[in-house]
Amino acid sequence: MKVLALLLLTAIGYWLAYRTYGQYLARKIFKINAQNVVPSVELADGKEYVSSTKSVMFGHHFTSIAGTGPIVGPAIGVIWGWGPALIWVFFGSIFMGAVHDFSTLIISMRHQGKSISDIAGYYINPRVRFMFFVIVFLALLIVIAIFGLVIALIFARFPQSVVALWLEIPIAIGFGYMALKSGRHIGWWTAFSVLLLYIMIGVGVLFPVTLSGFSWLPATGLWTIILLVYAFIASVLPVDFLLQPRDYLNAWQLYIAMGLILLGIIGTSFMSELTMSAPAFNFFPEGAPSMLPFLFITVACGAISGFHSLVCSGTSSKQIASEADAPLIGYGSMVLEGFLATVIIIAVTAGISLSYQVNGEELTGLAAWQAHYGSWSASAGLGSKLDAVVIGCANLMKVLHIPLDLAIAVVGVFIASFAGTTLDSATRVQRYIIAELVSYTPFKSYNNKWLATTIAVVSAAALAFSSGLDGKGALSLWPLFGAVNQLLGSLALLVATIYLLKLGGKKWLLTGLPCMVLMGITSWASLLNQIHFFQAQQWLLVMINGVILVLSLVMIVEAILVMITGGRVLGTPGRLGRL
Repeated sequence: MKVLALLLLTAIGYWLAYRTYGQYLARKIFKINAQNVVPSVELADGKEYVSSTKSVMFGHHFTSIAGTGPIVGPAIGVIWGWGPALIWVFFGSIFMGAVHDFSTLIISMRHQGKSISDIAGYYINPRVRFMFFVIVFLALLIVIAIFGLVIALIFARFPQSVVALWLEIPIAIGFGYMALKSGRHIGWWTAFSVLLLYIMIGVGVLFPVTLSGFSWLPATGLWTIILLVYAFIASVLPVDFLLQPRDYLNAWQLYIAMGLILLGIIGTSFMSELTMSAPAFNFFPEGAPSMLPFLFITVACGAISGFHSLVCSGTSSKQIASEADAPLIGYGSMVLEGFLATVIIIAVTAGISLSYQVNGEELTGLAAWQAHYGSWSASAGLGSKLDAVVIGCANLMKVLHIPLDLAIAVVGVFIASFAGTTLDSATRVQRYIIAELVSYTPFKSYNNKWLATTIAVVSAAALAFSSGLDGKGALSLWPLFGAVNQLLGSLALLVATIYLLKLGGKKWLLTGLPCMVLMGITSWASLLNQIHFFQAQQWLLVMINGVILVLSLVMIVEAILVMITGGRVLGTPGRLGRL
């Protein structure tokens, strides 16, 4: 199939979805009202609750939810063919992912910026709140540890990305001070800061940084420590000091990187008629698990991801200036992420087919794709997925006469920056989760950001180094993450369904149907995983996965009882309190 036609059709589809279904949800279902008081105004404190403009919030929210999810997930999922991956991303993002994100965002905004797990206790019961907290803590624990490793792997594999990523921090702080705090000349300061960032990418190509030989720790282990220390500092700073400006500039970096890739697709299509050389359907790749149900938990971000509900109800709901901004930030960010996932699917199929080196031999077409995706084991590992994306995108940029080293650096910094924003946001959200949980215990006096952040970072470090000094311990729990992540998504949709059910009418079906579909798929995958873990005698995974299955089943039963009996809401939104 011709790539350009495919890209154009999906782009139009995403735009139409936002203009129609997204606006319908906002106006008719959730009845967005710009006059409603939002948490960033009601609870403004200059630290966590900080009102921000729509453009800045879009950049912050989008880069926080995206991370490497819509990059790594599709780079794995295409092993079953680009057709199933693209269909799931397109329809999943429109009718499930964007609905999930927008609903959790607006519900949190109407409950003083509380997390979706806390709100679950309000609409169902305190037992569910506690169980939700446990699952969220586990998911974020894996995210923090694994994203620290992802960035460490990028630094180790692409040392030309190191300089730009670290120098982005002072650039973002300076931009925040000069533009966001003053509110003046934001356009000029954006252009200057982004230009400076790309100059730093060029500097990184000239001066790549490696940590080999500087420590008794492996490079990935040392980078993981450095990144977790950074995550601690970043997560306790006021959001408008680093988080907002950095994520906003990262969004512009994405726009430019995506623009270069799109120009590469257009230019290559006109020069050589770029086609999807990879198979559209590949139902039984060698060594891979069955496409059903594992495609749907492998490709999460880009279609639907439970992690998004933690960002929507963790950081974004505390910073949006008006309910009128919520449709663009909640629904619009998700469909843009779907489009990004579509671009990545093209890069790791059509892009990688342009040129792939194997033992000094250059392969093209289907042979190039099969050299990387010929079997599950051949394409396994985070490094392999990152290689597929970087090679595919760099191949597409060749037509623009961008030097290969610079193209690799641009894509490497783009991926590492996205992973960095997710690391920042996940650490901050984990701190909120711990603080909220402590507030319901007799240890309320310990509810402070320093202790909560210490617990968040130290627990992630313990997981990262549980298998050795290379910082790859989180990989031991990584097989759980896909199912846990999608379970979070289904539970967040469940809370949204109960919220809409209490408003009356049949509105609840718009979240209830996606909830049932996702819950069914996730339960199926979790049960298959449990059988596999048991047969492989992976007892730690058996135990944790079993606990998660039991907790999720109890939560679902509790929620269904509330829905059937029309259970009473516990208290009022005002009683939820403030962090």
